[in-house]
Amino acid sequence: MKISSPSAGLVVAVIASLSFGTSGAFIKPLLEAGWSPSAAVTARVLLGGLVLLPLALISLRGSWPALWRARWRVLAMAVAGVASTQFFYFAAIQTIPVATAALIELLAPLLLVGVVWVMTRRIPHALVLVGSLFAVGGLVLVVGPGAIRAVDPLGLAFAACAMVGCAIYFVIAARPSDGLPPVGFAAAGLVLGGLVLGALGLTGVLPLAATFGPVPLAGTALPWWVPLVIVAVVSTALAYVSGITSAEALGSRLASFVSLLEVVFAALFAWLLLGEQLTPLQLLGGALILGGIAAVRAAGSETAVPAALDLLVPLPAMVDAGVVEPAPAHEYRG
Repeated sequence: MKISSPSAGLVVAVIASLSFGTSGAFIKPLLEAGWSPSAAVTARVLLGGLVLLPLALISLRGSWPALWRARWRVLAMAVAGVASTQFFYFAAIQTIPVATAALIELLAPLLLVGVVWVMTRRIPHALVLVGSLFAVGGLVLVVGPGAIRAVDPLGLAFAACAMVGCAIYFVIAARPSDGLPPVGFAAAGLVLGGLVLGALGLTGVLPLAATFGPVPLAGTALPWWVPLVIVAVVSTALAYVSGITSAEALGSRLASFVSLLEVVFAALFAWLLLGEQLTPLQLLGGALILGGIAAVRAAGSETAVPAALDLLVPLPAMVDAGVVEPAPAHEYRG
């Protein structure tokens, strides 16, 4: 389903942020029970892709050529938008605090603003700059001021790579679908991304460890597969489909800023399900993020920058022929 209304796109983007924001509250009990982070995310991605697979097969009836035309976009989503982002994030948290890694990864919207600034040599709209300042301030308050500290340089480098992967995800998601349904795109990207993560685990690059006993959640003990299924269906399948749908409707810049609400929803779910404290500073941070999103939206459409997009997401012509051929103007969001 393609959305053309910006208002509807915003609603779907908020749904995506809410869906992504549930993951921490449901994955944390698995981690505390002995699951390694890489095992949890590999299971989440693979199961999410398998959940979407039947819907993807139905939606692709008569549209199989669209999947073939988007093969490089799907591969980029699987490798960069899913597997690499997750791999570098979990590599980062081996040596730096989780809050620090999350804060750096979620600076992806500022990276997108910077790429456009450099490629066009035009200063972004004042409202975009104001929105960026609000968003960063809100992130720091929600994630925790203690996230800003001197830490291991290699961990910081891994977190920066996760930020790049996150930015690439939004660029890929925002590119015109050319007839490929979002559910088909999401399913293909998740399945391939899960296979890449699984291969990294089987070869020992990522540690895979899991336990299969009851886990505590919302004051009761539940089978281990209950939170995993919830994460796969809500935090992965629904989240990626709605995220891709909204990014195509809103463009990569606005969609990436709306995605910052994920940290706000994550704090809310941790409060409701895990009993973690929700502080006034976090509420203020959420308000600042909302203000930043409003400012970026008020700035209007983002500038079309074909060169910037092609630096992050190679065109099929670049891969197949070794050169970049400019795409028609309508293929870039304006």
